[in-house]
Amino acid sequence: MDQEALRSLIRGKLQNGRLPNKGIKRIWSNPSDGETCDACDTVLARDQLLMEGITLDLGSRPFKLHVRCFQIWDHERRTA
Repeated sequence: MDQEALRSLIRGKLQNGRLPNKGIKRIWSNPSDGETCDACDTVLARDQLLMEGITLDLGSRPFKLHVRCFQIWDHERRTA
């Protein structure tokens, strides 16, 4: 997916609440175990780094992103 299409997808998910935009409690990285990226909906390869985070909302599951998706998500949520 090209950069602008990914940026637009992430912007839409921020607007409709499918990705968090504030209240981030903790973010960390791990090697991927084949998870699906919450931003672009593709599977992270096992040799990719996974960015994972939790929000202040109790009961919400951690969100998982590719590093590139994480960088775009972080930029878009800060400028929204």
